[in-house]
Amino acid sequence: MRKARFDPRRPKTGQAGFTLIELLVVIVILGLLIGLVAPAALRLLGGARISVARQSIERLGSILDLYKLDVGSYPTTDQGLEALVKQPDNVPTWNGPYLKRGKSLLDPWNHPYIYRDPSSRPGYDYDLCSLGPQGGNGASGSKGEICNQ
Repeated sequence: MRKARFDPRRPKTGQAGFTLIELLVVIVILGLLIGLVAPAALRLLGGARISVARQSIERLGSILDLYKLDVGSYPTTDQGLEALVKQPDNVPTWNGPYLKRGKSLLDPWNHPYIYRDPSSRPGYDYDLCSLGPQGGNGASGSKGEICNQ
């Protein structure tokens, strides 16, 4: 009996590749993995935005404190956070700008921060809030609202 030798020029007898069933099984497995991992990743992203909003509110609070040191009081509700960027009328001791113009006045969801002076909450000089991921309605104490501590 003669042994067959490997000949690269000779065509293979079996078909190489994947069957339709194998491809469908891989697609189903990938779909399940994406279905399990994507919600967890989106929850982490949402938590990160909330953390950024809290840090931004804290930073803006420090800037408002600098404004108060220069001017003697916090900006009024009518002046708003714009007083940190552009000198309000009748404020001669303004020493700004305290912020560069830009996205500093928007929260991580691209909503403007809500500023109220005096505060509607007892024990606070002012309210500086983000409406949070839902966007809220701007009323004090809205569900999801993130405010200065």
